Formats: sequence, C-alpha cells, structure tokens
Amino acid sequence: MKTMKWKKWLVAGVILSSLTACSSSGSGSNAGESDYPKKPITVVAPSGAGGGWDLTARSLSKILGETKMVDQTMTVENKPGGGGAVYLAEYATQHKKDDYKLFISSPPILINNLKKEGNSPYGFKDTTPLAQLTKDFGAIVVKEDSKYNNLKELMDAVKKDPKSVTAAGGSAPGSMDHLVAVLPAYKSDIDPKTVKYVSYDGGGEAIAALLGGNADYIATDASAVGEYLKAGKVKVLGISSTERLKGDLADVPTFKEAGIDADFTIWRGVFGPKEMSDSAVAHWEKTLKKLNESKEWQDELERNGWEAEFKDGREFETFLKDQEKQVEDLLKSLGMNK
Repeated sequence: MKTMKWKKWLVAGVILSSLTACSSSGSGSNAGESDYPKKPITVVAPSGAGGGWDLTARSLSKILGETKMVDQTMTVENKPGGGGAVYLAEYATQHKKDDYKLFISSPPILINNLKKEGNSPYGFKDTTPLAQLTKDFGAIVVKEDSKYNNLKELMDAVKKDPKSVTAAGGSAPGSMDHLVAVLPAYKSDIDPKTVKYVSYDGGGEAIAALLGGNADYIATDASAVGEYLKAGKVKVLGISSTERLKGDLADVPTFKEAGIDADFTIWRGVFGPKEMSDSAVAHWEKTLKKLNESKEWQDELERNGWEAEFKDGREFETFLKDQEKQVEDLLKSLGMNK
C-alpha cells in the first residue's frame, strides 16, 4: 500500500510540475518580457565620438543604467562611416535578429537611402523603430552685420542672382544641412539646383566659414547657434519648427512666420533590428516611455540643450514615412534622388 501511495504522489507531482512549467513558459511577448534582457546590451552610435549620435547613445545608456530601468550593462560602440550608412548595412544584414544591439539615428537614415550618390540600399524599413527621443530644427543663419535682415530678403536675393549668394552647411551635398539650406528656396519657387551650396566638415566649420566671410548664410542645427547669437556674432533669420522656440531663440520667427510655408524636424531616435522579438519590442516600448517620463532624463536633455519629443514605435514609424516623402521631394528638386 505504501508503494502505491508513493507512486500516486509521484505522478501528481510530475503533472503539477508540468502544468507550472507550461504556465510560466507560455507563448508570445508576455512570456519573454520577464526574461529579456538576459545579457549586456550594446547601443551603437554610427559615428565617431563626440557627435550628436554618440552623445545621445551615451546619455541614453547612462540614465537607463543609473535609474536601474535596465539591470544589464549597457555599452556604447562607435561605428563611423558614410553618415551612418556603413553601419546600417552591417546591422540590416548581420544583426537583424540581435535583440541585444540597438542603434541611434536621425534623418540621414532616410536621406542616405533616397539620394543618388552614396546611396544606401538600406533604410528605416530595414529596422524596428522603437522611439523618437529628441527634436531639433534647422536654422538659417547670417553674420550679425549681414545686409539680410529676414528670410524673404535673403530669398529675393537668391531668386534675383543665385550665383551672388553662397549657402553653406556642415554636411555633404544632398545631406541634411543642404536640404535645410534649399528648403526655403524650394518653397519660394526658386529652383534648388541654382542655390550655390558649399559643404564643410561639420557645423563648427560651417559657422567658422560664415564668420570668416566665406558664406552669405548657413543652414545648421538650431541648438548649435544660441551661443553665437548671445555673443552678437550672428542673426538667425528663421527656424524650421512649427512654433517658436524658447530660450535664446525665442525672438526668431519660424519659416512660416517669415512667409515660407515649410517645416523640418531634426530628430534623434532609437532603433532595433528588423526581426526583433516581440518580447524585446515590448520591453523597450515600456522602458523608453518610462525613461521619457523620468526627471533624470529631462535633466539630461536640459544639460545637453536638447528638446524632448517622444513618439512610441508606431507613432515614430508613421512620422518617418511622412518625412521620407518630404526628403524625397527635396532630393528630386535637386536632381539628387536615386
């Protein structure tokens, strides 16, 4: 009798263990959420150290670690080349299922995929957009003693004699600064191909060219011009935002206020691999939303002079599709689309 009882208890224990295992393992994203992440995470900045992508990746990793929103170690890896195109090719082909490798990007992920020269066969559709974190805007800037006092005067001069007005920016022809430089012309019925654009290696060199008298105006990030404006070295004729900014640029009109019906957002966001697991997507959706709502992240944004603009993965993807059309139109107008 004792042997029979023991066998019954053994069978019951096996059944109970099996049921418990089934309920805990489950299926779908809910099951994996508690398991992910199980190992260190790499955040890739597809650029050298010190740039906007690098700073965003380091700020993201730092705050997620310090607040314990992510328990695993997070490291930043720099992978420069081709304005982000070199790493995206590697990411889309070699890491498309790697839940533990994220990367930071901005509008060049659209531009590189759409332009003719230096074209990348890969774009945001070869990734999983996880969240937009920040926003910045383009600025049209002239020297403080420039004869141009508003955007309309500048565009009138370009229309009258394009060769007499030199625009400059810190990115190659067909890249972001160039698109911002020609956007007001495009919307003023000026052929963007006639705009004389000179490219420099970064926004700092473009500002130096402006101050040195080698350019009549530059297109650059709005967040980069505040110190020059305060120092009385430049005038900012317009910002590509939909409404006026705060702080040093509070008195600067938007393009629309200046009579140019256009806007352009320079965003930074986080991406995962195209075939990211449901559990990893769910984890980052929840974690990045929590990050955006935290005081620590808001303080970090302020320290860096960044503006918060949070969009979850679905909103971000819709926004990217819309901006992709805008970028394609500008590149077509320049004859630089693929």
